[in-house]
Amino acid sequence: MAANDKVDVLIVGSGASGAAVAWSLADSRMRIVCLEQGGWVKPTDYPSNGRDWEARLFSDFAINPNRRARRTDYPINDANSPIKVVNFNGVGGSTIMYTAHYPRLHPSDFRVKSLDGVADDWPVDYETLEPWFAENDRMTGVSGLAGDPAYPAGKAPPMPPLPLGKSGQRLGRAMNKLGWHWWPSDAAIATVDYEGRGHCLNLQHCTPGCAQGAKGSTDITYWPQAVRKGVELRTHCRVREVSVDRDGRATGVVYVGPDGQEHFQAAELVILACNGVGTPRLMLNSVSGKFPKGIANSSDQVGRNLMFHPYGFTFGYADEPLDGNHGPPLCLWSHQFYETDTSRGFVRGYIFQFGRGTGSIGEAITSTATGRLPWGDDHHAVYRKLLNRRIYLAAICEDLPEAHNRVTLDPVLKDSDGIPAPRIDYTLSENSKRMLAHAHDRATEVLQAAGCHTICNDPVPNAGWHLLGTARMGSDPDRSVTNGWGRCHDVPNLFIVDGSLWPTSGGVNPTSTIQAMALYIADTIKRRAADATLFD
Repeated sequence: MAANDKVDVLIVGSGASGAAVAWSLADSRMRIVCLEQGGWVKPTDYPSNGRDWEARLFSDFAINPNRRARRTDYPINDANSPIKVVNFNGVGGSTIMYTAHYPRLHPSDFRVKSLDGVADDWPVDYETLEPWFAENDRMTGVSGLAGDPAYPAGKAPPMPPLPLGKSGQRLGRAMNKLGWHWWPSDAAIATVDYEGRGHCLNLQHCTPGCAQGAKGSTDITYWPQAVRKGVELRTHCRVREVSVDRDGRATGVVYVGPDGQEHFQAAELVILACNGVGTPRLMLNSVSGKFPKGIANSSDQVGRNLMFHPYGFTFGYADEPLDGNHGPPLCLWSHQFYETDTSRGFVRGYIFQFGRGTGSIGEAITSTATGRLPWGDDHHAVYRKLLNRRIYLAAICEDLPEAHNRVTLDPVLKDSDGIPAPRIDYTLSENSKRMLAHAHDRATEVLQAAGCHTICNDPVPNAGWHLLGTARMGSDPDRSVTNGWGRCHDVPNLFIVDGSLWPTSGGVNPTSTIQAMALYIADTIKRRAADATLFD
């Protein structure tokens, strides 16, 4: 096995958190290497460049790795979960394929135990992270409108909001009828030319990559600057395990390189940024005499408390053509039902995302499968009443941590390099089921107020975009994996910066908060390294 010269910092994963922490630490004059199991994705390869973009959502750009099945992916046994994992492996990670909807957690999300008597409070709060939220907004390029009453005053995105379009205007008027909160949503999408990136041109549906470069994926935001600062990013390097010495300190990682051979990269500091499934998978596979249950797992919390965000999807059809499926799918949100109201029969709450529609092939397939679109003489007439007339609400429901929802290693399934694949065991809680039912009823009211007909609630199994909680932070080493700034209790030179850290999930898309946390942790590492208290 080939060995490489020791580096100061080794980061595993180049997605939302790995890119942010690499960029921040690059200011410290440390030698930094990042290992990414995927490669760079060429903008010319994105589906939005061609007319077959919908077909490619079921093949090489499928959101589910089991369907996508690239060599750079790893298979996931999710047979025992109603929600299937969604991710992407490559430079930029899942920011390549996210919708770029960019809310922050609320201040209340950090105090769930104190406010509602469930789960745990975070060891950090919104005020602590606020400067890092703002820094991340600037680096990512966020559009939005200041003044949203759902958030503390002072939150001001650097670019104006996405246009509401016909769909957004119709939904906004419906919310006004009901007297419910709505606001133009924050989006990691450039609405004006921004720091060398062109603004959104509504080329095509942009979730599977933005050929224009308007969407703020980390391959075009953080990584170019991090590489210019001297960070070395090695692609097609799949990490097998984190190694430790006899004292239990991380010494580096074993990885399979692009040559198909195993290599060892020594490091003073190891940072895991592999998402809420990939990070526990790597930790559980890092077995040694010191850590027989996986590295940093004396608490038996690694892999436990998996939170997905149960996803409620309700849609209807208008009596006129709307925006269809071109451009950013999401343009406004509602936090009307975000905070706990015990009269609803559940604790915590959810956000509504309002979406524009679906593509022509997607409309045909889903409507045929559910019986909305018949075969025979009426087929074309009915299809014309469906195409480009769909609008929807998606409820992102807070998922409370439960120890039995977990990531383990599958005893049989392996990736293309022979490394054990993750197994997901997950069940919906009664609290989540009641929340989803409430969200569907309220979404139906909105669509009725918007003048929609044929209101539906189709299942969305591939909804596991948000992978959280499987190596949670906290002050008690018996109930958590890391401390309040991502350092593992058991291994003082091993850090975690991705969504695995989260003690609770909130009810919003997590990318903004994941990146703010990564910047906060990187800043803490730099400050403590400067005054020699990093390992105190």
